[in-house]
Amino acid sequence: MGVQQMEPELPSDAVGRRVSSGGERATVRFVGPVPPSTGPWLGVEWDNPDRGKHDGSHEGVQYFSCRNPKGGSFIRPAKVTFGVDFLTAVQQVYQMDSEEVMSEEIAVSSRKLKWVPITERSFESLPTVLLNRSDVNGPGADGDIRKTTPNVQYLDLCGTLLSCWEDVAAICQQLDRLEGLQLSFNRLRLPSDPWAHRQAFTNVTVLALNSCRLTWPQILECAPMWPQLEELCVEENDITELQRPDGVLQSLKTLSLFSNPLVQDTLLSIAALPRLEQLNLSKTDLSVIQLKDAAPGSQTAMFASLKKLNLDHNSISEWFVVDELAKLPSLVQLSCRGNQLVSSDGNPRTASQMLIAKLGHLDVLNNSEITHEDRRGAELDYIKMFGEEWLKAGGRSQPNSHFCQQHPRYQTLIDKYGAPEEGELKKPQPFALKNQLLKITFVFPDDADRTPIEKKLPATMEVQKVKGLLYRLLKVPTADLRLTYTTPKKLGTEFEIDSDLKTLQFYSIEDGDQVLVRWS
Repeated sequence: MGVQQMEPELPSDAVGRRVSSGGERATVRFVGPVPPSTGPWLGVEWDNPDRGKHDGSHEGVQYFSCRNPKGGSFIRPAKVTFGVDFLTAVQQVYQMDSEEVMSEEIAVSSRKLKWVPITERSFESLPTVLLNRSDVNGPGADGDIRKTTPNVQYLDLCGTLLSCWEDVAAICQQLDRLEGLQLSFNRLRLPSDPWAHRQAFTNVTVLALNSCRLTWPQILECAPMWPQLEELCVEENDITELQRPDGVLQSLKTLSLFSNPLVQDTLLSIAALPRLEQLNLSKTDLSVIQLKDAAPGSQTAMFASLKKLNLDHNSISEWFVVDELAKLPSLVQLSCRGNQLVSSDGNPRTASQMLIAKLGHLDVLNNSEITHEDRRGAELDYIKMFGEEWLKAGGRSQPNSHFCQQHPRYQTLIDKYGAPEEGELKKPQPFALKNQLLKITFVFPDDADRTPIEKKLPATMEVQKVKGLLYRLLKVPTADLRLTYTTPKKLGTEFEIDSDLKTLQFYSIEDGDQVLVRWS
């Protein structure tokens, strides 16, 4: 384990403190000798478990424990730094090369912050202090921060050596104008008395705690410290089961739970947050959302203020989930990419039309504005698509309950546009290869003399196979080919085809579209 060297004096409270070594962060779990060697060792648990070697044991003796069986190491005190106080870190960071510093920016939640020039090393007018990945470990002398940086409104303490909420509060207590706080990539011990620190965060409205290994109960335990919080990002944590935030987070308007393995049955625990307007649930393993307090076609009392919902990259495959979302009284923006909602014809554009038709109040879908023409076309197509099923279910007299449950808005659309005529009905066809042959015209904008080539290709054909076909036709190496496409529905717009492993269907290429072929 190494040879003893002259070691620096260790802090009396070293266990639990955060340290840095070789650019990596760790938490001290043990201080003392590790026989047969002499002298003090630090047993550390690395934030990056790949940096470690073991689980805290040596020659059969367990000195400390780790979350990861390979996340621990023994290291000599001389190899680590315990960090510096807040103002020392400010001086170190802001005395870097000014051109390099001024070129950087940081995001505190959804807001982008820029460095501000400092005149004559005076920090009094600074509205923003960015100490991302610095070695801040605490506040320093009481009152010095208030004297030196009194006007800070946004503070980035992402990935520092702060080890507990008490030290964070001691810093923020001296920043009376603080509104935004970035604490992502830290490992903070929970406060013994959260209510004692409310004054420190009384003006904070934006807080980011991404990748802090927090559970939802731990977040609720800390929440009394944030009485005015409006925007909370807790992405990529250990959040599984949600619990009702009784008496806390009641001013919250924006919540991001991105990339947390949620237990979906607990989602409704946050449905009563009275001011929640934006909710990010992307990559949370959701497959079902049910709002059982309201019948199909009616409005729920849950998520009463929710306007914007992100459900990207989940496992939603059932259309009844979309009907459940239609119950949300304020929902106007939805992102639902990367799920498994498929229409009967397998066309992604048809699936988008169904989303628009089922969600009557939606203004934005997948970051694209829904125009009046988009909505009208989607709703008319929806009527025709399910018209035959509507007629079989009872049609103009009274559709049966099964149809009404599957298509809660259908009667509303009939009232809006009128019943479909027999000749307008779209016969549903199974999603099969024979129904998905696309007539595509290959054109060559950089070779005006080359005649366009028309081919019928399956929608499920991968781009790399299309390039293989073009190689046989043109004798141009596939690596040199660059493809884009145009569609009559969006005249003047050229869409990139940038992945060889995706299918034509993935890019929403339809019958009659043109693929533009260029090569170097």
